[in-house]
Amino acid sequence: MPILSFEDVSKDYLTDGQPVHALKGLSLNVKRGEFVALVGRSGCGKSTLLNLAGAMDFPTTGKVLLDGVSTSSLKDNGLTQLRRERVGFIFQSFQLLHTLTVFENVELPLLLAGKHNPREAARERLAWVELEGLGDRHPHQLSGGQMQRVAVARALIHSPSLLLADEPTGNLDTTTGNVILELLRRLTREQNTATIVATHSLEAASLANTLVRLRDGKIEEITRR
Repeated sequence: MPILSFEDVSKDYLTDGQPVHALKGLSLNVKRGEFVALVGRSGCGKSTLLNLAGAMDFPTTGKVLLDGVSTSSLKDNGLTQLRRERVGFIFQSFQLLHTLTVFENVELPLLLAGKHNPREAARERLAWVELEGLGDRHPHQLSGGQMQRVAVARALIHSPSLLLADEPTGNLDTTTGNVILELLRRLTREQNTATIVATHSLEAASLANTLVRLRDGKIEEITRR
């Protein structure tokens, strides 16, 4: 069973009273261990697809199935549990809390889920992204690449089945961005996580084993390597 399925999904919004058709009859399956790059011009539907995949938004028509569960069928508590247990998010702007230490930022998803004493798990994830010894620092004491690696560690703290990254290298220089992309590819391979990256980066697209090209809310082409 795919970890993620879109079944004839459309998503419409109203902007200034005018309908916007962000996705139009889109169907897509993503397996565990698959690294997917979403590419296309701004406004083609990449961020909308990620929001639907992570149950942050819901289709106007069609179904989004996350690990076999229709996201539209769940109530608030079920959605919260699904996101906390199955999905990890990485953002272009890092989304770290600057009043918290690196350790505390990474631990936060487990604390929100009611887990106790998550420090060892945070320590292991920071070691995995090669940030040993930086746990007591605050985000303002880190470089941009280090902050994004903290964000990756936080996204992995609960061992998600699906990792969603929205332009994860957009605020980084090319060399640092490539380090982050290699981490994501390694994660996908070693932990059998499904990873979906929305990107304008040619480097990200070249590392993915599945390339999904979007145009005007539709899938224009899928290339599997």
